[in-house]
Amino acid sequence: MKKRNRVMVCVTRQRHCERLIRLGREIADKEQGELFVVHVARIGESFLGNPDEGKALDYLFSISKDVGADMTVLRSENIVDTLVNFAKETEITAMVLGQPPDKRNDNIVRRLERRLADVEFRIVPG
Repeated sequence: MKKRNRVMVCVTRQRHCERLIRLGREIADKEQGELFVVHVARIGESFLGNPDEGKALDYLFSISKDVGADMTVLRSENIVDTLVNFAKETEITAMVLGQPPDKRNDNIVRRLERRLADVEFRIVPG
């Protein structure tokens, strides 16, 4: 039996992540799948004290709700470990991320791909 389609969208504190959420919804809808929107904030970072970042997260919460997804905000010192753990716990089958500005072989996308071999990755150019 085929595993149910479960799509995870990784967002930052930027309003333009709306396009990632909408793409995640499209991918999930192709097979009546579930959509998860996740943001990892580093421990010690205060996004509530920054009005622009707080507004951006509120906006992304709203977009997530509009497309029928819950948005989860996690706190961690290790973003990759946290995303990997979330993906494994929720049995993610596909992940949507924005293309990182860092083109090195050890950027966040490459590290996630190495640790989540069974997950399909959709990297969206900036």
